[in-house]
Amino acid sequence: MTSESKEEMKPIPNRVFEVESYMKERVGLGISFDLGVRKITALKKEIHFYYVTGLVDTSFLIEILEGIVGLNERERSTSKVYEIVHNRIVHQQVKEVETLDEMVVEVLSGLIAIVVDGTGKALIVDVRSYPGRMPQEPDTEKTVRGSRDGYVENIIINTALTRRRIRDERLRIEIMKVGERSKTDISICYINGIVDPDMVDIIRKELKNISLDGLTMADKTVEEYIVKQGYNPYPLVRYTERADVAATHLFEGHVIIIVDNSPSVIITPTTIFHHMQHAEEYRQSPAVGTLIRLVRFLGVFSSLFLLPFWLLFTLDPSLLPESLAFIGPNKETNIPIVIQIFIADFGLEFLRMAAIHTPTPLSTAMGLIAAVLIGQIAIDVGLFVPEVILYVSVAAIGTYATPSLELSLANKISRLFLMIVTAIFHIPGFMIGTTVYFILLASIKTLNTPYLWPLVPFYPKALSYILLRRPVPGSRIRPSIVHPRDKYRQPR
Repeated sequence: MTSESKEEMKPIPNRVFEVESYMKERVGLGISFDLGVRKITALKKEIHFYYVTGLVDTSFLIEILEGIVGLNERERSTSKVYEIVHNRIVHQQVKEVETLDEMVVEVLSGLIAIVVDGTGKALIVDVRSYPGRMPQEPDTEKTVRGSRDGYVENIIINTALTRRRIRDERLRIEIMKVGERSKTDISICYINGIVDPDMVDIIRKELKNISLDGLTMADKTVEEYIVKQGYNPYPLVRYTERADVAATHLFEGHVIIIVDNSPSVIITPTTIFHHMQHAEEYRQSPAVGTLIRLVRFLGVFSSLFLLPFWLLFTLDPSLLPESLAFIGPNKETNIPIVIQIFIADFGLEFLRMAAIHTPTPLSTAMGLIAAVLIGQIAIDVGLFVPEVILYVSVAAIGTYATPSLELSLANKISRLFLMIVTAIFHIPGFMIGTTVYFILLASIKTLNTPYLWPLVPFYPKALSYILLRRPVPGSRIRPSIVHPRDKYRQPR
């Protein structure tokens, strides 16, 4: 906060009744039932406590009140009541503020403000106790072996989960408030000495330049301001709800952005290959991890190119050798194959959306209806040929095998584009569409990071690290794409 902005803020009045009048007029004290004030007298001075009932730990508040009320029995009357109160607060986090705006923001954030008559200052004590769930394993990033804790909607718990894994004195967690009305807490997390300072400066500057009422969609809103994605469907940052994944990226030199009220954190900068990684690969042996990674790459590739490739052979069977002639549809149909593919593909998307909004006890019944009734009856009445169901299902499985939901949805849009140009222009359409697709990906940069690195620009050694799950003792060098100041993971 600049000195100019501080001068524009209204200072805290010397008299507590003026502070109370401000809280009633501007904040809603007396109207909003969850805004509270506790008035006590200590050493012949009136003292007010302001708080939000649902955001504070009542036991800490009572303990502080008892300590200050006890001053009447242990201390003599003096003019230095404020200093005595400050010294008697039994809490580890206490700070002073001198403006009403700062005081109100802290109170609405879950802290308590203590105002002593005749001082023109307020003591802010952190006794927050946000409502929320306890850390548990994320549904979208489960592993067979590994930790079962994950990030939650509480920024305090999330930073604690991160520090628990990184006990380095150089770990930095900066905090700021964003949103004119929401005043949402956002933390920038990085390891000093590893991270590129310019990257931290860029992210810090972009966060401070966010100007809007509130972060209703939390981290997603922050992402759109930082990377300015526009209508590009491909994710430019990575989300994770696993604290061990976030810690691994911090050790590599990435920056983590933690937004309050969001159970996922933002990892930046990232490439497309970061969205294809999964913690399961590192919970198995290097050989098994490599197999899992290659199979996952195959799934991502099939979700993108299998349907357009099969459609190309269906439209022009002469491209197939006789030994592979069975790949095309084996019977005639009244509906063009391309229309069948689009209907089936959009039908699977309907099912995915329905599964999200269907209560868990009903989702199994919905799946049986979709798999047994709809699919089989559609084939029996001649709406689909069996091959369409087969290849659309394989492509859908590849979509679900993609670790990043954002990447899988972006690949679905690209697949639809490739199918359209293939259906219209056949071989030229497929070739030109695929070329345009790779050119567009290669042109994307997120925070000056090439999206296809290390494929474009080509770094063979770094690419081998992506294709193969290397043993940890052999992974001595951090990825150069994040420009780490200390490029060695292990002592040389």
